[in-house]
Amino acid sequence: MRQGHQGGPGPAAARGRPGHRPGSRLPAARELEARGRARATVTRRLSTIAGFYKYAVEEELLDHSPAAHVRRPRVDYESHAAALDRNELGALLVAAGLGPPPEHALISLLALNGLRVSEATGADIEHLGLERGHRTLTITRKGGKVVTIPLAPRTARAIDLAIGERAGGPVFQALDGRRLDRHGAGRVVRKVARRAGISKAVTPHTLRHAFITAALDAGVPLRDVQEAASHADPRTTMRYDRARGSLDRHATYIVAAYVAGAAR
Repeated sequence: MRQGHQGGPGPAAARGRPGHRPGSRLPAARELEARGRARATVTRRLSTIAGFYKYAVEEELLDHSPAAHVRRPRVDYESHAAALDRNELGALLVAAGLGPPPEHALISLLALNGLRVSEATGADIEHLGLERGHRTLTITRKGGKVVTIPLAPRTARAIDLAIGERAGGPVFQALDGRRLDRHGAGRVVRKVARRAGISKAVTPHTLRHAFITAALDAGVPLRDVQEAASHADPRTTMRYDRARGSLDRHATYIVAAYVAGAAR
């Protein structure tokens, strides 16, 4: 490490570079913004870069970190996506069950597993399985991480009906037999929403939003919801917690009851 990375500048070359002006942006940040990346993504990447430079300074590979005073975008940790309440989510699932099995299966995966649309449409029949009594599906998450998720019984039944006698290939197919893409999935979601009598705009991400919100409202611990949603940062999950400002859920009540049990 002290001898520098292959193909990159060594410590001496790095020390000779002029530092960034306080409040400026690193070229990497400007590039990410130019490519339309979300502010949260830019901030997360900058944190990684800053951590690398901090390590280099601690190891005396650099005299100072060029990222020390880099301005990071302000991140709004409130979700502004259209939300479905519990009744609307239930109506959507009922409407999906009245339609063709592939529609029911897709809506169930998005609404009851909170999958991203790319994760759902990328699912393959070969990756369905059974593990310790749970029906499962192995998917590729954002960033290429491969994980195995459990399927609720109604979701598993819907998928079984959707794939029929097929033994391989994509779980969801378009009319021409090719893999359903995100645009086709969006059309399915909008059609089922109309069938359910929901007038607001509903997209696949709306169903992911509804899953996360419903999980938090139902009392699922934040860490478990973060894991289910595959969020890198717990603050992203907290954006969906509509009741986090409720005094009824304040930790003081739980702690008081817990301590009272030992003080008797």
